[in-house]
Amino acid sequence: MRTLTFFAAALISTVAFAQAPAWHDLGRNATKAEVQAWDIDVRPDFKGLPKGAGSVALGERVWEAQCASCHGSFGESNEVFTPIVGGTTKADVERGRVKNLEPGTTFPQKTTMMKVATVSTLWDYINRAMPWNAPKSLKPDEVYGVLAYILSLSEVVPADFTLSDQNIADVQKRMPNRNGMVFYEPLWKADGKGDVKNVACMKDCPVETTIRSFLPDFARDAHGNIQEQNRVIGPVRGADTTKPAPTAPVGSQPSSAVAVAVAKPATNDVKALLAANSCTACHGMKQKIVGPAFSDIATKHKGNPGLESYLAIKIREGGVGVFGSVPMPPQPQLSAAEAGTLARWIAAGAR
Repeated sequence: MRTLTFFAAALISTVAFAQAPAWHDLGRNATKAEVQAWDIDVRPDFKGLPKGAGSVALGERVWEAQCASCHGSFGESNEVFTPIVGGTTKADVERGRVKNLEPGTTFPQKTTMMKVATVSTLWDYINRAMPWNAPKSLKPDEVYGVLAYILSLSEVVPADFTLSDQNIADVQKRMPNRNGMVFYEPLWKADGKGDVKNVACMKDCPVETTIRSFLPDFARDAHGNIQEQNRVIGPVRGADTTKPAPTAPVGSQPSSAVAVAVAKPATNDVKALLAANSCTACHGMKQKIVGPAFSDIATKHKGNPGLESYLAIKIREGGVGVFGSVPMPPQPQLSAAEAGTLARWIAAGAR
């Protein structure tokens, strides 16, 4: 009986082990330091805001070096992205509501400073995502300075102001649209009730979809193959843009791919370097986007014996004037070897 009991216990243990999930022993708990490194968000109550300070003058220097190429010297440019500054007045600063957002106004475009309600949102976004080609590269004092410069352009703070963790709460009281946020209590409380009683479309609902806009064929592959830019886990969300547009929805089936470590592109892998450094966001293969097409660069400089060296320098240091007034921002994150790989590829015709 004792032997039978032992055998039964061993059998149960074996079955349980065999049924354990494939990922049962995969990974480990994150350390406190690792969690802290990722926990960089800044909330409207300024929790998470690091200590530091930056003047408008400092922000202007950083802005001209790393921000103006996309946003204009005064944050007003609409050539690459939506303008950051504009559309707000001193009256808006006083009352906390932007007049140009009200129904019936004819202001041509909504800017960032018109819409944003919390100054913490600006600090957080600049810190995490800017500059576009090198996110998280700004030091806290530089983030304070860049934000101070934006605020000064909107007349929220004076031109000689220094923004810091000590006075940012006072600046919040002067945000032009600080009272413009719609507060829906159930969405802010963990125990709140969602909006499940809306009757706007409970009968005679449309059953057919009408397409009002679409991506033209010439622009499908302007930023590279979208399918190759998806995460390797979860549903696939992008079509193969090297092929004609699909006639049915893409990505209804979960991807069978497994998570893999994100590796730095090989120095000689042109395709990977283009994707990793967002080159195709500004340059199409054969179409101008923000900057010239790669093929146009090769054509313009055809026959130049020192073209590879010239392009490698331009890629890393940036420039303006060769293809118009929009500057090419520097790409210092690229090594000399990586810039050389891209330069050789462009010089050879970008094929």
